[in-house]
Amino acid sequence: MHDAYEPVSILEKLPLQIDCLAAWEDCLLVGTKPGHLLLYRIKKDPGSNRFEVTLEKSNKNFSKKIQQLYVVSQYKILVSLLENNIHVHDLLTFQQITVVSKAKGATLFVCDLQKTSSGEERLRMCVAVRKKLQLYYWKDREFHELQGDLGVPDIPKSMAWCENSICVGFKRDYYLIRMDGRGSIKELFPTGKQLEPLVAPLADGKVALGQDDLTVVLNEDGICTQKCALNWTDIPIAMEHQPPYIIAVLPRYVEIRTFEPRLLVQSVELQRPRFIISAGPNIVYVASNHFVWRLVPVSIASQIRQLLQDKQFELALQLAKMKDDSDGDKKQQIHHIQNLYAFNLFCQKRFDDSMAVFAKLGTDPTHVIGLYPDLLPSDYRKQLHYPNPLPTLSGAELEKAHLALIDYLTQKRSHLVKQLNDSDPSTTSPLMEGTPTIKSRKKLLQIIDTTLLKCYLHLGAKWVPSFCCRSMLKWGS
Repeated sequence: MHDAYEPVSILEKLPLQIDCLAAWEDCLLVGTKPGHLLLYRIKKDPGSNRFEVTLEKSNKNFSKKIQQLYVVSQYKILVSLLENNIHVHDLLTFQQITVVSKAKGATLFVCDLQKTSSGEERLRMCVAVRKKLQLYYWKDREFHELQGDLGVPDIPKSMAWCENSICVGFKRDYYLIRMDGRGSIKELFPTGKQLEPLVAPLADGKVALGQDDLTVVLNEDGICTQKCALNWTDIPIAMEHQPPYIIAVLPRYVEIRTFEPRLLVQSVELQRPRFIISAGPNIVYVASNHFVWRLVPVSIASQIRQLLQDKQFELALQLAKMKDDSDGDKKQQIHHIQNLYAFNLFCQKRFDDSMAVFAKLGTDPTHVIGLYPDLLPSDYRKQLHYPNPLPTLSGAELEKAHLALIDYLTQKRSHLVKQLNDSDPSTTSPLMEGTPTIKSRKKLLQIIDTTLLKCYLHLGAKWVPSFCCRSMLKWGS
C-alpha cells in the first residue's frame, strides 16, 4: 500500500446533523436534518494542506426536509429533492426557478450531462416516483419530459445513468433499463445478503454495482467489463471514482483501491463516515453526521516514488501519464518506468512478457542480451547496469528464457536488416539512463547473430541459421 490521499478536517462538530452534500469548484453545500442549507467557501492555502473555510450563506428556511442535492455548475443551478419533490434553484442566489410538479412523491433522482451529436452537453434527469421512472431534460430554465414514464418492478433505492441506460438497484435485485424508446429492461443479479443496493457512476460512463463486500463494473449493455470483482474489507456505503482510484466509504474506513491492477492502495480511518462527494478531479469530500473531511491527493511524483519502491509499475505508469510535466519529461519518465517494468517481468521469469515490452520500447538489444549469463563478452557486459541483481537461471527456466530471447532477437534482426542502408545511426534507448548503447546497425546485427547462434547451441538445435555462422567470430565469441 502507499499514501494516495491525506485526510484534512474541514468541518468539526457541526451542531446540525448532515443529511446530504454537494460540491463544485471551491464551494461545499451541506444539507442538514432540520432543513437548513449551508454554503461554505473552501480555499486551499498555497504550499500546504491547510484550508480556509468560510460560511458564505446559511438558509434556515430552505426546506423542512433536504433529501438530495445536485449541482450543475454549467447551468448555474441546484437540483434538489425536497419533501419528496424536485426543485431547481439558482446556484448563486438560491432563488427558486421551478418545481417539477409531476414528480410529486419522488424518492430519488439522478442527473447526467450527455454529449449531443453537435458536441453540446444536455442535462438529463431520471426521477423515481414509486414504481415508475420519470425522464426529463433541461431547456429554457425548465425540465421537460424526455419520454413517457417507465414502469419498474419495485421502488428504486439506488440508481445511476450508464451512457444510454439507467442502472437501478431495488431491495433485492439490480436491473438495467435501456433508453431505447421502449424501456427495455434487463435483470442483472441480486443485491446480496444486505439487501442494500449501491449503484455508483464511473468516470468512463460505466457503473459500479455493490453486492455485499464485492463491486462489479458494467457497461450500458449490462456486460461485466472486469475479469474479477473488487473485494472490499467491509460493505461499502457510498463510492466515488477518481481515476485511477475508486474510493469507498465503509462503516469505519475510507478505502482506496484500483480496478487495474486490482490493488488495495490505502485505508483511511475516519469517525463513522457516511457520505462522499466530488467537486471534480482531485476534490473529494467525506462526511459523517457532524464532521467533513477533504481527501487531499498526495503529489503524483511522491506516489510514483512509493510505487516504484514497491514494484507496482502498472499503477506508476497510469499516474505518470496523468502528470502535468512537459511532453519531453513525461515521455522520458514513462519510458523509464516501462523499462523497469520489463526488467521486473524478467526477474519474475515472465520472459515472453518481458521481451514483448522491451521490443515495443526499442531498448538496446545488447542491454536485453546482458540479462542472460555468458552471452556477451565480459568486458562489454561490465559496462551494463541494471536496477537490481539479475535472477539466477538454469535448467528448464534458462531454456524457456532462451526461447523468448530467440523470438525477440529474430524480430529485432528483421527490423535492422530493413534499415541497414539508412544513413542515420541506430536510435535504440538504454535500459538504464547513462548506459552506453550501440549506434552501428551493422555491429548490432553481428551481436544479434552471434547471440542467436549461442542460444541455438545451448538449446541443442540440429540446425543453426547460416547468418549466425558468418557473424559469430566478429563479436569476440
